[in-house]
Amino acid sequence: MICRSKTLTLRKKAFSLVEVLMAVAILALISSSVLVVIDRCVASAAQSALRMRAFEVARENMEQLLASATVKESVEYGVSEIYPDIGWQTVVETFYEPITARMWIRGVCSAQYNDPNGIEQTVELTHWLTDLTKEQLLQIESRDEQEQGDLSAELIETMEDAADYAGVDVEIIEQWLQNGMLTTEDGSFIKDNLNLYKDSNGNPGEEEKNQQAKSLTDLKNKKSKSGEGSGDDSWQDEIDPKTGLTYGELDQMDFSEIWELMQNKR
Repeated sequence: MICRSKTLTLRKKAFSLVEVLMAVAILALISSSVLVVIDRCVASAAQSALRMRAFEVARENMEQLLASATVKESVEYGVSEIYPDIGWQTVVETFYEPITARMWIRGVCSAQYNDPNGIEQTVELTHWLTDLTKEQLLQIESRDEQEQGDLSAELIETMEDAADYAGVDVEIIEQWLQNGMLTTEDGSFIKDNLNLYKDSNGNPGEEEKNQQAKSLTDLKNKKSKSGEGSGDDSWQDEIDPKTGLTYGELDQMDFSEIWELMQNKR
Protein backbone atom coordinates (compact mmCIF):
# COMPACT_ATOMS: atom_id res chain seq x y z
CA MET A 1 0.00 0.00 0.00
CA ILE A 2 1.34 3.32 -0.98
CA CYS A 3 0.41 6.32 1.26
CA ARG A 4 0.82 9.81 0.06
CA SER A 5 0.57 12.92 2.27
CA LYS A 6 0.31 16.53 1.31
CA THR A 7 1.69 19.24 3.54
CA LEU A 8 -0.27 22.45 3.49
CA THR A 9 1.57 25.64 4.32
CA LEU A 10 -0.59 28.25 6.15
CA ARG A 11 0.41 31.90 6.02
CA LYS A 12 -0.46 34.22 8.92
CA LYS A 13 -1.94 37.46 7.56
CA ALA A 14 -0.49 40.69 9.18
CA PHE A 15 -1.68 44.34 9.10
CA SER A 16 -0.48 46.31 6.17
CA LEU A 17 1.33 49.64 6.55
CA VAL A 18 -1.74 51.55 5.37
CA GLU A 19 -3.94 49.89 7.99
CA VAL A 20 -1.43 50.68 10.75
CA LEU A 21 -1.26 54.33 9.70
CA MET A 22 -5.06 54.58 9.61
CA ALA A 23 -5.32 53.08 13.10
CA VAL A 24 -2.72 55.51 14.46
CA ALA A 25 -4.55 58.44 12.85
CA ILE A 26 -7.87 57.36 14.39
CA LEU A 27 -6.29 56.95 17.82
CA ALA A 28 -4.66 60.39 17.53
CA LEU A 29 -7.99 61.95 16.58
CA ILE A 30 -9.79 60.29 19.49
CA SER A 31 -7.01 61.28 21.93
CA SER A 32 -7.04 64.91 20.82
CA SER A 33 -10.83 65.05 21.18
CA VAL A 34 -10.57 63.62 24.70
CA LEU A 35 -7.87 66.16 25.62
CA VAL A 36 -10.03 69.04 24.32
CA VAL A 37 -12.99 67.84 26.38
CA ILE A 38 -10.79 67.52 29.50
CA ASP A 39 -9.30 70.97 28.94
CA ARG A 40 -12.76 72.52 28.62
CA CYS A 41 -13.93 70.76 31.76
CA VAL A 42 -10.94 72.06 33.71
CA ALA A 43 -11.48 75.60 32.40
CA SER A 44 -15.19 75.40 33.24
CA ALA A 45 -14.41 74.22 36.75
CA ALA A 46 -11.91 77.05 37.26
CA GLN A 47 -14.44 79.56 35.89
CA SER A 48 -17.13 78.27 38.24
CA ALA A 49 -14.78 78.48 41.23
CA LEU A 50 -13.80 82.07 40.43
CA ARG A 51 -17.42 83.06 39.88
CA MET A 52 -18.47 81.54 43.20
CA ARG A 53 -15.68 83.44 44.98
CA ALA A 54 -16.73 86.68 43.29
CA PHE A 55 -20.34 86.04 44.29
CA GLU A 56 -19.21 85.42 47.88
CA VAL A 57 -17.34 88.76 47.97
CA ALA A 58 -20.28 90.67 46.49
CA ARG A 59 -22.71 88.97 48.88
CA GLU A 60 -20.61 89.81 51.95
CA ASN A 61 -20.46 93.47 50.89
CA MET A 62 -24.22 93.52 50.36
CA GLU A 63 -24.82 91.96 53.78
CA GLN A 64 -22.65 94.64 55.39
CA LEU A 65 -24.58 97.32 53.51
CA LEU A 66 -27.96 95.94 54.58
CA ALA A 67 -26.77 95.71 58.19
CA SER A 68 -25.82 99.41 58.26
CA ALA A 69 -28.09 101.67 60.28
CA THR A 70 -27.75 104.55 57.81
CA VAL A 71 -26.53 104.89 54.23
CA LYS A 72 -25.48 107.77 52.01
CA GLU A 73 -24.52 108.18 48.37
CA SER A 74 -21.01 106.80 48.03
CA VAL A 75 -18.62 104.72 45.96
CA GLU A 76 -16.20 102.32 47.64
CA TYR A 77 -13.80 99.84 46.07
CA GLY A 78 -10.94 97.54 46.94
CA VAL A 79 -9.45 94.05 46.66
CA SER A 80 -10.69 91.07 48.63
CA GLU A 81 -8.45 90.17 51.56
CA ILE A 82 -9.40 86.49 51.24
CA TYR A 83 -9.21 86.30 47.43
CA PRO A 84 -6.56 88.78 46.20
CA ASP A 85 -7.47 88.07 42.55
CA ILE A 86 -10.94 89.52 43.03
CA GLY A 87 -11.70 93.24 43.16
CA TRP A 88 -14.93 94.70 44.49
CA GLN A 89 -16.98 97.89 44.30
CA THR A 90 -19.94 99.07 46.41
CA VAL A 91 -22.13 101.91 45.11
CA VAL A 92 -24.99 103.57 46.97
CA GLU A 93 -27.02 105.77 44.64
CA THR A 94 -30.44 107.31 44.11
CA PHE A 95 -32.60 106.45 41.11
CA TYR A 96 -36.06 107.17 39.80
CA GLU A 97 -38.54 104.33 39.55
CA PRO A 98 -41.03 105.30 36.80
CA ILE A 99 -43.83 102.82 37.58
CA THR A 100 -44.56 104.21 41.04
CA ALA A 101 -42.99 107.60 40.23
CA ARG A 102 -40.83 107.48 43.35
CA MET A 103 -37.17 108.00 44.16
CA TRP A 104 -35.29 105.13 45.74
CA ILE A 105 -31.86 104.48 47.18
CA ARG A 106 -30.25 101.28 45.98
CA GLY A 107 -27.04 99.47 46.74
CA VAL A 108 -25.02 97.87 43.95
CA CYS A 109 -22.28 95.47 45.04
CA SER A 110 -20.09 94.08 42.29
CA ALA A 111 -17.04 91.83 42.18
CA GLN A 112 -14.63 91.58 39.28
CA TYR A 113 -12.20 88.87 38.19
CA ASN A 114 -10.35 87.60 35.13
CA ASP A 115 -11.44 84.22 33.78
CA PRO A 116 -8.92 81.56 32.60
CA ASN A 117 -8.94 83.19 29.15
CA GLY A 118 -7.96 86.56 30.62
CA ILE A 119 -11.38 88.10 29.91
CA GLU A 120 -12.75 90.41 32.59
CA GLN A 121 -15.94 89.15 34.24
CA THR A 122 -18.25 90.87 36.73
CA VAL A 123 -20.76 89.58 39.26
CA GLU A 124 -23.26 92.22 40.37
CA LEU A 125 -25.88 92.25 43.11
CA THR A 126 -28.48 95.04 43.36
CA HIS A 127 -30.83 95.76 46.26
CA TRP A 128 -33.39 98.54 46.68
CA LEU A 129 -32.63 99.83 50.16
CA THR A 130 -35.39 102.35 50.84
CA ASP A 131 -37.53 104.96 49.19
CA LEU A 132 -37.03 108.67 49.86
CA THR A 133 -39.39 110.84 51.85
CA LYS A 134 -40.70 114.09 50.39
CA GLU A 135 -38.29 116.09 52.51
CA GLN A 136 -35.30 114.04 51.37
CA LEU A 137 -36.42 114.25 47.76
CA LEU A 138 -36.78 118.03 47.97
CA GLN A 139 -33.29 118.29 49.47
CA ILE A 140 -31.79 116.27 46.62
CA GLU A 141 -33.70 118.22 43.97
CA SER A 142 -32.68 121.52 45.53
CA ARG A 143 -29.04 120.44 45.62
CA ASP A 144 -29.10 119.23 42.01
CA GLU A 145 -30.83 122.39 40.78
CA GLN A 146 -28.30 124.58 42.53
CA GLU A 147 -25.38 122.64 41.09
CA GLN A 148 -26.99 122.61 37.64
CA GLY A 149 -27.60 126.35 37.79
CA ASP A 150 -24.03 127.10 38.84
CA LEU A 151 -22.61 124.96 36.06
CA SER A 152 -25.03 126.22 33.39
CA ALA A 153 -23.42 129.66 33.78
CA GLU A 154 -20.24 128.05 32.40
CA LEU A 155 -21.92 127.31 29.05
CA ILE A 156 -22.25 129.55 25.97
CA GLU A 157 -24.86 128.57 23.40
CA THR A 158 -23.82 130.35 20.18
CA MET A 159 -20.54 130.67 18.35
CA GLU A 160 -20.90 134.47 18.22
CA ASP A 161 -21.22 134.68 22.00
CA ALA A 162 -18.25 132.33 22.37
CA ALA A 163 -16.19 134.62 20.13
CA ASP A 164 -17.21 137.65 22.19
CA TYR A 165 -16.29 135.86 25.41
CA ALA A 166 -12.84 134.86 24.10
CA GLY A 167 -12.29 138.23 22.40
CA VAL A 168 -11.64 136.68 18.98
CA ASP A 169 -13.39 136.38 15.63
CA VAL A 170 -15.84 133.63 14.73
CA GLU A 171 -13.27 132.28 12.24
CA ILE A 172 -10.85 131.74 15.11
CA ILE A 173 -13.47 129.75 17.02
CA GLU A 174 -13.95 127.58 13.94
CA GLN A 175 -10.18 127.00 13.79
CA TRP A 176 -10.16 126.02 17.46
CA LEU A 177 -12.93 123.52 16.80
CA GLN A 178 -10.92 122.00 13.96
CA ASN A 179 -7.94 121.84 16.30
CA GLY A 180 -9.82 119.68 18.82
CA MET A 181 -11.76 122.04 21.07
CA LEU A 182 -14.68 120.13 22.58
CA THR A 183 -18.29 121.25 22.99
CA THR A 184 -21.27 119.62 24.70
CA GLU A 185 -23.59 117.23 22.86
CA ASP A 186 -25.98 120.07 21.99
CA GLY A 187 -23.15 122.20 20.64
CA SER A 188 -22.75 124.59 23.57
CA PHE A 189 -19.32 126.03 24.27
CA ILE A 190 -17.66 125.50 27.66
CA LYS A 191 -15.86 128.51 29.09
CA ASP A 192 -13.02 126.41 30.49
CA ASN A 193 -12.28 125.02 27.03
CA LEU A 194 -12.43 128.50 25.51
CA ASN A 195 -10.01 129.78 28.15
CA LEU A 196 -7.65 126.89 27.42
CA TYR A 197 -7.46 127.70 23.71
CA LYS A 198 -7.33 131.44 24.33
CA ASP A 199 -4.39 131.17 26.77
CA SER A 200 -2.48 128.82 24.44
CA ASN A 201 -3.13 130.88 21.29
CA GLY A 202 -5.24 128.06 19.89
CA ASN A 203 -2.55 125.37 20.25
CA PRO A 204 -2.80 123.55 23.59
CA GLY A 205 -0.80 120.38 24.21
CA GLU A 206 -2.25 116.92 23.70
CA GLU A 207 -2.47 116.31 27.44
CA GLU A 208 -4.40 119.57 27.90
CA LYS A 209 -6.74 118.61 25.06
CA ASN A 210 -7.47 115.29 26.73
CA GLN A 211 -8.39 117.07 29.96
CA GLN A 212 -11.13 119.15 28.35
CA ALA A 213 -14.67 118.93 29.69
CA LYS A 214 -17.37 117.76 27.29
CA SER A 215 -20.39 117.78 29.60
CA LEU A 216 -21.64 119.37 32.80
CA THR A 217 -20.65 116.23 34.69
CA ASP A 218 -17.06 116.49 33.43
CA LEU A 219 -17.05 120.17 34.31
CA LYS A 220 -18.30 119.43 37.82
CA ASN A 221 -15.59 116.83 38.38
CA LYS A 222 -12.95 119.16 37.01
CA LYS A 223 -14.07 122.00 39.30
CA SER A 224 -14.06 119.70 42.31
CA LYS A 225 -10.62 118.38 41.46
CA SER A 226 -9.17 121.87 41.07
CA GLY A 227 -10.54 122.90 44.48
CA GLU A 228 -13.16 125.33 43.14
CA GLY A 229 -15.98 123.30 44.68
CA SER A 230 -17.06 123.21 48.29
CA GLY A 231 -14.64 122.76 51.17
CA ASP A 232 -15.93 119.23 51.69
CA ASP A 233 -14.09 118.16 48.51
CA SER A 234 -10.63 118.54 50.08
CA TRP A 235 -10.47 114.76 50.53
CA GLN A 236 -10.08 114.41 46.77
CA ASP A 237 -6.50 115.69 47.01
CA GLU A 238 -5.51 112.97 49.48
CA ILE A 239 -3.37 110.09 48.18
CA ASP A 240 -4.83 106.59 48.11
CA PRO A 241 -2.13 104.28 49.59
CA LYS A 242 -3.19 101.31 47.46
CA THR A 243 -2.88 103.01 44.05
CA GLY A 244 -0.73 106.08 44.65
CA LEU A 245 -3.34 108.32 42.98
CA THR A 246 -5.52 110.98 44.57
CA TYR A 247 -9.10 110.13 45.46
CA GLY A 248 -10.25 112.80 43.01
CA GLU A 249 -8.43 111.04 40.16
CA LEU A 250 -9.82 107.66 41.20
CA ASP A 251 -13.33 109.12 41.38
CA GLN A 252 -13.17 109.92 37.66
CA MET A 253 -11.85 106.49 36.65
CA ASP A 254 -13.94 103.49 35.68
CA PHE A 255 -13.93 100.51 38.06
CA SER A 256 -12.23 98.32 35.43
CA GLU A 257 -9.40 100.86 35.13
CA ILE A 258 -8.96 100.93 38.91
CA TRP A 259 -9.00 97.13 39.04
CA GLU A 260 -6.35 96.88 36.31
CA LEU A 261 -4.22 99.49 38.08
CA MET A 262 -4.39 97.60 41.36
CA GLN A 263 -3.52 94.34 39.60
CA ASN A 264 -0.42 95.97 38.09
CA LYS A 265 0.60 97.29 41.53
CA ARG A 266 0.72 93.78 42.93
